[in-house]
Parts: sequence; structure tokens; C-alpha cells
Amino acid sequence: MAAGTGTITNELTGREKAAILLISLGPEKSAQVFKHLKEEEIETLTLEIANITTVMPETREEVLNEFYQICLAQQYITEGGIAYAKNILEKALGEARAYEVISRLTVSLQVRPFDFIRKTDASQIINFIQSEHPQTIALILSYLRPKQAAEVLSSLPQEKQADVARRIAQMDRTSPDVIKEVEKALEKKLSALMTEDFTSVGGVDSVVDILNSVDRGTEKHIMETLEVEDIELSEEIRRKMFVFEDMLQLDNRSVQQVLREVDQKELSLALKNCSEELQNHLFANLSKRLAAMIKEDMDYMGPVRRSDVEEAQQKIVNIVRRLQDAGDIIIARGGGDEIIV
Repeated sequence: MAAGTGTITNELTGREKAAILLISLGPEKSAQVFKHLKEEEIETLTLEIANITTVMPETREEVLNEFYQICLAQQYITEGGIAYAKNILEKALGEARAYEVISRLTVSLQVRPFDFIRKTDASQIINFIQSEHPQTIALILSYLRPKQAAEVLSSLPQEKQADVARRIAQMDRTSPDVIKEVEKALEKKLSALMTEDFTSVGGVDSVVDILNSVDRGTEKHIMETLEVEDIELSEEIRRKMFVFEDMLQLDNRSVQQVLREVDQKELSLALKNCSEELQNHLFANLSKRLAAMIKEDMDYMGPVRRSDVEEAQQKIVNIVRRLQDAGDIIIARGGGDEIIV
């Protein structure tokens, strides 16, 4: 397919625009973008890129310009909200074009519920919500940034922490009417752009993001409580708390300590499906001879099942968690773990 005839971007689908953008960015920057996409999204875009044979210069320019305008709109919304963004874009682009740019941003740029709280200092949020019902607190924390939610969760009374964490993990989809009720009770108005569809919120991934940002003491208390109250949930959370790629967070001494306990074949298998950055980080903490042997093992191994790779990676993650629990290594994270005495 040749992209770039006719009235250009108005005739292109979102996928075609994304593919043209990635082609324009070049392989290195596109590879960085791919790291943040889901596997099926990567497959779809790769196929779209493969189907594009040529990109006309004027098409590339329009796609890049549209992308730039959307990025600006995102920045303006983050800084001051929809009205602020609309005002600035109208002055720069005119009323019609500004409306078009903001309209294109759909769900990703809709003002999320409790937007006013996300712009508030965590200490003020704590004072604002600590007397609320745990379910209400869980709903609000689900919409905060993980670091912000972590500060609030850490400051709640201990008897509430695990309860709120459990409610976040078990939350699935919340009706807009419920969200509106909560916001009304907090005397704030819901954004006019909020979707009328059911809004996904909370879940295990949400509580994992929060727990990965709290201090180790708070995490330990919450996880120990959940292990008593809901062992299956605690195990699911623990499996996601630290993933293999997170070994990039470990300093050289910690990596060396972990690798001393890892079988060579297990490590070769675990490295088959990880980023080049992580491979280099681990190889740098092995002797040249051992690193060369593992690379050779990986070359001769050939195709392997993803489940086998994930199992090998999980074994190494379990070693990391065990050493962390024993206090032998420290994983960089928010909260009190940053304080060294």
C-alpha cells in the first residue's frame, strides 16, 4: 500500500497513522515505543508497517504535525485541564482545529474521575479521605498515580491498610453513577468528558503498582494480613510484585548475589526472552568466561516455549524476593526503603 494520496490524514485510519509515525521515527525510537505496547498491538502495527511500501513527504509531515499537536494537547490538559488546553489551542490553531485535536484524544485524554485530587498534595488527600469508608478510599486510590496512592495508603491506620488494598485488588468495573455519587459527596463535579460506559478501575495490577511504591514495612504488613485473609489473592499479588525485567533496578552487588544462586542453564533459559538492556546488565556482573558460556548456551538452545522461559524467570524472581526478605539485598523503591541508616 502506498500511503499519502488524496486529502492525506483524514483518509488514513488510526493504525495507518501510527505505522507512518513509527516509520518516520526510525528503528531505534520505534523500538523504544514498542517496549510500552502490548504484544497484540506490536503484531498489528508490525503488519501495518509491512503493508506500507512508500510514504509521501507531505503525508509524513501531516502525521508528525498531528502527533505533535496531540502531544501538546496532552501536556496542556495535564497542566490545567480540558478548558485550559482548549483555550491555548484555540489561540494557536483556531477554534475548529482546536476542537478537532481535542476530539481526537477520546478516552486517553478524557479527564478521569477525581482529577482534582490527583493535583492535590498527598498529605492533604490523607486528611480529606481518611475518615471515609474503606471502599470509598479504595475507589479514590485506584484513580491516583501509584506513587501518590502509595503515600496515602502508607499513612492510613494499619488496621485499614490491608482492607483497602484488598478492596482495590478485588475491584473490577465501577458504574459511573457510583463514581458520581462519591464525587458529589466530596463536593466536586465530575468532568463533562467522562465516558458513560462502565469504567475499568482497580484490580490486582492497580494494587501491585501501589504496593511497589510503598515502603517495605507497609507492604510487608499488608501482604502478611492478606495471606491470612485471602491466600489466593496474596499469591497473585506477590507473583506480580517484582518481575524479571525489574532486575534492572538492582545494583551490581545485589545482581552478583542473586546470580550466585542461579543455575547456569536456568539463567540461559531465562535470558531468552528479555530485553537487551537487562541481558547486558546481568552479563556485566558475570565473569567474561561464564557470560560467553551462557551466550553460547542461548545460541544453541534454539526456539523454546514461552512457558519454560517464564518459569525460569520466576525461579530467579523468587530468589530475589527471598534475598530481599532476608535483608541481603535492597530493591530501589519509594517510601522508607530510600532511607539508609
